[in-house]
Amino acid sequence: MPPLSEAVARYHNLLEHDRYRDLSWGEQLEEQIRSCSLSESGHLLTPVLRPHFVTRKQLENLTRVSEQLSVILDHVIALALESRPLLERLHMLPAEKMLAAIPSGYSRCTVASRFNAHVQNGSLSMCGIDVCKTAGLGYSDYLGDLFLELPIVREFKRTGYKLSKLGGVKHLHSALLRAWKEFGGTVQPHIAILEPAQRSGGGEASLLAERFSMLGSPSRVIPPEQLDYSNGILRSGEFRVDIGFRRILTRELLVRSDLSHPLLQAYRHRAVCLVNSFRLEIAQRRSLFDLLTDETVTSAFSAADHKLIRAFVPWTRVVSQRKTKYRDTTVDLPEFVLRSREQLILLPSEDGNGKHSFIGSEMNAPDWERALRQALRSPYVVQERSQPAPERFPVFAYGELKMKDAKVSVHPQVFDGQVQGASATLESVASGAPTPFALAPVFLLEEN
Repeated sequence: MPPLSEAVARYHNLLEHDRYRDLSWGEQLEEQIRSCSLSESGHLLTPVLRPHFVTRKQLENLTRVSEQLSVILDHVIALALESRPLLERLHMLPAEKMLAAIPSGYSRCTVASRFNAHVQNGSLSMCGIDVCKTAGLGYSDYLGDLFLELPIVREFKRTGYKLSKLGGVKHLHSALLRAWKEFGGTVQPHIAILEPAQRSGGGEASLLAERFSMLGSPSRVIPPEQLDYSNGILRSGEFRVDIGFRRILTRELLVRSDLSHPLLQAYRHRAVCLVNSFRLEIAQRRSLFDLLTDETVTSAFSAADHKLIRAFVPWTRVVSQRKTKYRDTTVDLPEFVLRSREQLILLPSEDGNGKHSFIGSEMNAPDWERALRQALRSPYVVQERSQPAPERFPVFAYGELKMKDAKVSVHPQVFDGQVQGASATLESVASGAPTPFALAPVFLLEEN
């Protein structure tokens, strides 16, 4: 049995011991999660009773690829900003393009991001990136602390394993301060965590504000509609905003206001250091991976960059009536999508717009053809499917412990170009669109 599988089996065997069959420890964890406000939309963040493990080799590979890919994506974004045809392929609104053209005030395009990766044995696939609505950056830190204190985790470590939590919010805070310093900031900054009013007032944003404040930067969660800009200063009431940590899309702002919004005025006048800047709206679209995997766009990149993209990034194209390259072969894209259903997925270019994803291998040919017609009418991408094998997790719900198979996506957190943490999303294995049901902390597992 591989060492990682053996470790998981040993952890699950501990659950059969009498001292853990009494699930009071699970109830205590549930209560701690509730008391720490680790919830979204009224639902507890995780019902699982095991962290997700990665080996040293997996972590080193994930770190190397994530950090190199972060640099490559910065280059692709820079190319897109200089090319109107490339921007057109991303389906951005005119106002989004205008804001993206404004320099951020610091050198890196991406200060804080979260990749979506499938890690299994020796394989790795980088399927996407989140930069404007990054989730799990604070939750994973708190969850990691709670799991390390679980009695079953402490006993598991005594059976011959060493577990290490990855990163933490302090690294995100340090990245924000470096961006602020490069921006020209000289005072200890006040940080506003910007997210829509319907999401503010609790959850992860409040945890981040609390942790940033403890680290020395007064911080608050502020909906953009509570901002005011006058005399060159962005404020919310008496609270001065120096850094805006953005957890809201440009499109969400523009739905409620126009380009006269105080945040947009302050950004244009360089009165606020916005992380991530409006330039990163480019990276929030899956269509960015069309540019990334199109060698006519990346022709000037190094051989090492091309090798990494081919090895770890799934082929992706914006769905349209055109010819394109697939593994050095020119194909008619719609016709290729139709006949390659088993290996492809159709995804909306942007999340949160109510559009569905379609998994070719779980659909019949007529339904897949209908999905393709829908994708041709609105911004969608087609992507090679990365299919990790399900993993088994102990799930505590309604006072009972059950073993449940889940597809796992690992999210390395990249702050200022360095991987400084990770979380894992667990999705149900039922057919249809993936349904996340838990966030789990990621621990480095090593034998003592």
